[in-house]
Amino acid sequence: MNVNTAGYTTIFARDSGLRSEVCVCISLFNYEQHITEALDSVLHQTLSPLDLVIVDDVSMDASRRIAAKWVVENQNRFNRLNFVSHYRNSGLSAARNTGFSIAQTEYVFVLDADNSLYPRCIGRCLQAITAAKADFAYSIIERFDSVTGSPDALAPLMGVEDWSKSRLQSGNYIDAMALIRKSAWAKVGGYRIMKHGWEDYDLWCKFAESDLQGVRVPEILCRYRVHGTSMLNTTTKANSATVVADMIKHHPWLNLN
Repeated sequence: MNVNTAGYTTIFARDSGLRSEVCVCISLFNYEQHITEALDSVLHQTLSPLDLVIVDDVSMDASRRIAAKWVVENQNRFNRLNFVSHYRNSGLSAARNTGFSIAQTEYVFVLDADNSLYPRCIGRCLQAITAAKADFAYSIIERFDSVTGSPDALAPLMGVEDWSKSRLQSGNYIDAMALIRKSAWAKVGGYRIMKHGWEDYDLWCKFAESDLQGVRVPEILCRYRVHGTSMLNTTTKANSATVVADMIKHHPWLNLN
């Protein structure tokens, strides 16, 4: 395994000594207005016991303080809880890799701090991944406007198609919110460090190249917030040509226009 992770300091750690099957890993950077909603959605999951890892990538707003307060107040809900902060800002890929490296469970659910889950989400994904003996499981995701709360006009739903390498060839159709076997993440070397985004797309491409299998849960289990300050809108779109060229360099079988 060759996974790049960043150095970090531990803000809070708790271990009850039980065994969990799933750890939720939340990457956090400057989302003081959304982090509580994301954390609350994990708190209310029906699956128990459950582990939680929060990785702060050196937020410059009040995110770290808000998350630290929440962790202290809700620690008893979780079997194992770790809240860490990178020594320096290292990007989304590194934050996710740090979360996976800390997790001590067979499965890891990836959640960014501006999104949220329905209570049955992780339980249903766990049922699906174990029944199919798959390497990851993903669900249908509803995209909503951060201002109005209404469904996104351009693409209200994501994750409506089954796992297929050929479908990946023309573009990503699976969000990062997914339940992943930690061994599968390790097999492909984790998330590649990418400056301008598409870390999740790159991971799915590496999974496809390694003949790892995904299973889709045909239910709406996650909520994706569409807003102007997301990485997609602030970084990826502005560097789209560079991102596409980089993806084709690493995955020559892609056919991206």
